[in-house]
Amino acid sequence: MLLINPWIYDFAAYNMWSRPLGLLKVAEHLSQFDVEVKLIDCTDSFTIKKYGSGKFKAEIIEKPELLKDIPLFYKRYGISIDEFVNRIKLSTPFDIVVITSIMGYWYPGIQKAIEIIRDIAGDVPIILGGIYATIYHEHAVNNSNADFIYKGHMNESFNFALYTFGFKLKKKREQIPYYKLGLYREYPFAPLLTATGCPFRCSYCASNLLYGKYQRHSVESVLKDITELYSIGVRDFAFYDDALLFDADNHIKPILKEIIKSGLDIRLHTPNGLHARFLDEELAALMKRAGFKTIRLSLETINADRQDKTGGKVSNEDLKKAVKFLKQQGFTKQDIGVYLMYGLPGQELEEVRAGAELLKTLDVKINLTEFSPIKGTEAFEELVNRGIINNDIDPLLTNNTVFSYLYSNYDMDELRNIKLDVKQYNSA
Repeated sequence: MLLINPWIYDFAAYNMWSRPLGLLKVAEHLSQFDVEVKLIDCTDSFTIKKYGSGKFKAEIIEKPELLKDIPLFYKRYGISIDEFVNRIKLSTPFDIVVITSIMGYWYPGIQKAIEIIRDIAGDVPIILGGIYATIYHEHAVNNSNADFIYKGHMNESFNFALYTFGFKLKKKREQIPYYKLGLYREYPFAPLLTATGCPFRCSYCASNLLYGKYQRHSVESVLKDITELYSIGVRDFAFYDDALLFDADNHIKPILKEIIKSGLDIRLHTPNGLHARFLDEELAALMKRAGFKTIRLSLETINADRQDKTGGKVSNEDLKKAVKFLKQQGFTKQDIGVYLMYGLPGQELEEVRAGAELLKTLDVKINLTEFSPIKGTEAFEELVNRGIINNDIDPLLTNNTVFSYLYSNYDMDELRNIKLDVKQYNSA
């Protein structure tokens, strides 16, 4: 079976310790059976800049017709087409292809991958899964050219998808962790999930649509993965949880205490924004001792009413306290970033500017991030009800860069001034 993580097609992309964890879970699931698994990760082509993260190799390509008016270069991020073709040919013969998907608006990369596979391997069955396949299921059915669109996260129902093509698997062994399957030549970093799903329901987030209920992994299993990855040379670990600090006394604190006890010399990162309200003095101290280097907190907006409306996960005071605790432990502006969103339904640029000014007083890095509507979320439904978008909007138009440009009604010069001001502040 050939597993494929397709290219990123976008106006901007950077590798923040990302791997296709869902697809790697498929590989782990298949490792129980008498199946040979190969992986082509089209995004496994980047130059490492800092702590294992890096800049994707990219090629400027023609924009889709819907994006012609966006005054930016559109790019394919990852390996070259020629390398992909060669690796497909080297992987033949294969009986079935499993392709993952991440952002809905990256679907042109899926279409291109499937087009090439069809040219080389003919009518080999192709299963498409992942976030796009789940959130934009109908669009994927009508536009991907895959034979089966798998909805939801990886579980035993995946065997049913295989069975529809005549593959009946018999268990041979216990599951093997993906990092022991020889799928990658190198492991400059490792993403981690200590839990799946999220106990919260923020209006702009699709976590509950993808996972349903919140489920933790045991402290022992998390430490086992970290220790075994460390033994093969990994030093940078990125937590990709949606709620890493939730119920910290019974989850992340025990994990960090075990990391400290192990004596492992590692660097820890949180590319996903942390819930500042759960960050207390003890946790800040544990984070410092365990080896955190990159900390991202979520604020999203300074407006108290909008904070409540979008999920109530943080207040300005929560954020101030969290930053204070981190600073007391020696974390600096270069270590602490705070996500500040723009483009939320009804959000004015003055609100964004005020948020940036607050963060400047806290002496933290400002991570401006563009709102992107995700089908099935409250924010998406609000935009539909207000007549700003249609329920069947093409996922291409939900691209964060595209959406703010076409639908926010912002003065683009004013927005550019805010971005420039933030950039200058961050680099000072």
